[in-house]
This record gives sequence, C-alpha cells and structure tokens, in this order.
Amino acid sequence: MIARLGVFGGTFDPIHVGHLVLAEQAREQLQLDEVLFVPAAAPPHKLGREMSAPRMRQEMVELAVAGHPQFAVSDLELRRTGPSYTIDTLRALRELYPQASLHLLLGGDSLVDFPTWRDPDQILELARLAVMQRESATPESPPSPQDHMLADRLDRILAPTISVSSSDLRRRVREGRSIRFLVPAAIDVYIRVNNLYAKEQPE
Repeated sequence: MIARLGVFGGTFDPIHVGHLVLAEQAREQLQLDEVLFVPAAAPPHKLGREMSAPRMRQEMVELAVAGHPQFAVSDLELRRTGPSYTIDTLRALRELYPQASLHLLLGGDSLVDFPTWRDPDQILELARLAVMQRESATPESPPSPQDHMLADRLDRILAPTISVSSSDLRRRVREGRSIRFLVPAAIDVYIRVNNLYAKEQPE
C-alpha cells in the first residue's frame, strides 16, 4: 500500500541527473513510498515550443528510472487531451490513491510561478509542495509570505547543487558536445540512436 506518494511532472526533454537527484532526495527526506514520474503531453507554459514525441520522452523516463524499486512512471497526462494541467493530474491521482498523501515535487524556480498555475489553491488542498533547495543556500520564504496556506503546505528538499537543465542538454547535443554523466548512460545512447536534438528547437 502506498501511503506517501511523490508526484513529479515535467516535459523531461530529456530527463537528466538533476531530476533524478531531486526525486531521490525527496523520497528519502519525506519518506515517500514511491515517486511517480508523470511526463507532460502539452505543458501550458510550453505550448508554443516544439518538443520530442511524447512516446520518446516517456521511454527516456522509463529507461532513467529502471531498476529503482520506488520510482515509477505514469502516462496519465499523455493519454489526456488538451493542456497538461497539474490540477487535473492530481485529481486523477486522488481517485487512484484515495488514502495516500500526495507530495508534488518542484524545482526551486517553479515555486515563483506557482501562483499563476491553474487552481493553485485546489492544488494545495490535494497535495503538499516538495520544493528543491540547494544545500548551501540560505532558506527562502515562499513568494507570497502572506499566503499562510502555501507556507503550511510546503516542504523544502535539501539537495546537492547540480547545474544542469534540459535546454542546456539539447543545446550541447545540437553543438556536438558531450552530455556524458549529465544524463544516465541509457539516455545518452537513446538520444544518439534516435538522433534527438540534432536540429534547433525554439526555447
């Protein structure tokens, strides 16, 4: 039985070591029974950007988490039409896991934009926010200190500083540079075999 479920959404184009470190640190520090990776089909904030095919992004995530007994992957958003709103995903997961405590994993920069998401108050009713904070950083306050509900529903995950992003990885591939050790070895091979990111993608 899953009592504490981490929910980690994103485009994962590609998934990289930073994603995996956040997921593992959240699993450990919040004592999560499972971390569920949920690749987005059409993230609202990236509707104008060309992305790799959903199937390929899903396969990369599956390769990246293979062998970890407490990491799993869901195609929940890939099977849903329209923009991939977090609130819709959490509602669906609440039905699938009615007794579980849901913990939504976020990168530190995503917290700033959180108030602009669809139905942020309802998101906070359904899940706690698990936000990555660098171990060396000074503790930060939520973007809206007056919002006590946000403060009460937020956990900070201390994680090592790993300066890597999917956009930088795509750029490195496009420029013929190495991404070795920035992604799992299986992802490096997958990208090369499928000739991903060889062409420029609008950011």
